[in-house]
Amino acid sequence: MALQPVVKRSVSADVFEQIAADVLSGELAPGATLPSERQLAEALGVSRPAVREALQRLAAAGLVSVRQGDATTVLDYRRGAGLEVLPRLLVQSGVLEPSVARSILEARLHNGPKIAELAAERRTDPEQVRAEFDRIIEALAAETDPIAKQRHALAYWDHVVDTADSIVFGLMFNMLRAAYEPALGALAPIMSAEVDNTAGYRDLAAAIVAGRPKQAAKQARALLEPATKALIGALSAT
Repeated sequence: MALQPVVKRSVSADVFEQIAADVLSGELAPGATLPSERQLAEALGVSRPAVREALQRLAAAGLVSVRQGDATTVLDYRRGAGLEVLPRLLVQSGVLEPSVARSILEARLHNGPKIAELAAERRTDPEQVRAEFDRIIEALAAETDPIAKQRHALAYWDHVVDTADSIVFGLMFNMLRAAYEPALGALAPIMSAEVDNTAGYRDLAAAIVAGRPKQAAKQARALLEPATKALIGALSAT
């Protein structure tokens, strides 16, 4: 039996997760006011400092507005929250939300070619970039497990993003990845056409290493588009 370390979560983290879930699901609508710290602490059976810490996290995430001496108000997360809420929006109560999944896929297809283009423009050490691509592609080609293959593909795109040297695209990719990773098993059948396309990964890597931005963008779209369209089609049919 393979045992895994038990992850201990703080009480404030549990309070945060519970209220965040209600905000993101719409159970707590924008403009609604939360009970006072004392009332929340009593209802949840926790201390007021734990509630206060959770509310501060919720405010930092753009989910509520906390004003000293005033009520805590629920905000419209579509206007104030950042990409960090994506994983929670994608899977709610254990169910995949199709519209959120579609948005993630659309962002992936839109941003991938641009990131590849920047990588081709900005690669500073072609041989080092090539060596890392070769290492990842070899691991991808040798892998047989469909979930592990997707992880190698994610590592490939990590390298593309690093080569593009864009902090904004990097942070966006991190959040998209955090939302995508929990669904690796469910996506494996459709993603197989992409992660099995070793030639596509090699062609994109070659364009980046050669410093050909337009070709890199074209190869990135060719690599990403088939699975993206298939996934969006599958989601539309649900």
